[in-house]
Amino acid sequence: MIVLIGTGHVFDLSNALLDILDERQPDAIAIELDKQRYNALMMKRANPESYKTAERDVPILYKLLGRFQDNMAKEYGVNAGDEMVTAINYAQSHQIPLEFIDMNAQKLFSRMLRTMPFSEKLKLLLSGVGGFFISKKRVEKELGKIQDDFDIYIEQIGEKFPTIKRVLIDERNTYMVKKLTILTEGHEKVVACIGDGHVPGISKLLTEEKIDYEMVRLKELRERKPSEKVSSTAHFTTKYKSM
Repeated sequence: MIVLIGTGHVFDLSNALLDILDERQPDAIAIELDKQRYNALMMKRANPESYKTAERDVPILYKLLGRFQDNMAKEYGVNAGDEMVTAINYAQSHQIPLEFIDMNAQKLFSRMLRTMPFSEKLKLLLSGVGGFFISKKRVEKELGKIQDDFDIYIEQIGEKFPTIKRVLIDERNTYMVKKLTILTEGHEKVVACIGDGHVPGISKLLTEEKIDYEMVRLKELRERKPSEKVSSTAHFTTKYKSM
């Protein structure tokens, strides 16, 4: 059984995520990160100056995406990627196997840019710059539209940014399903913390593979009322260690 938890990197989801992990009692946790992004996430918290130095070598559009997420996360009173850190902390404090199931993001992004037509690059760059001026209210409005009809939203991405949809969504969905399938061979219950945008595609592929799963979508996660009990991981802190 796989439990797909649809997260969002800029929202305050830690308490809801801890409650679900306590309820489901997984014997393995999978997260939408590769080892390089895991190291960067931990470095960003433990040593921000070293992170800034390392960030100089990443593609400009990759940086823009990261800056947008950082800015929006501040609007919600969190750091971008806090939900992934919560899952990491939970796995480590409960001695549960932690699996990185995503493709190498920088290599994937570089390949996407190499194959992307100039017109699509320009639209992406303008969208990225415009993202710095999007308000929290606008994000909530757009998120409401997406959650009402996600399939149409994905189609719109494919029409406007076909390379992005093919590389950053479709290819990654296929890759993560392969990793999850392997993980279920040795574990009875796997909780997968992934971006909510990947849930529809991954659930469809799991259905085709006849693998049992359940979903907890981002909307449900954000609307979930806090549990009265205190999770055993609430005050656990991860120290950065390169892998």
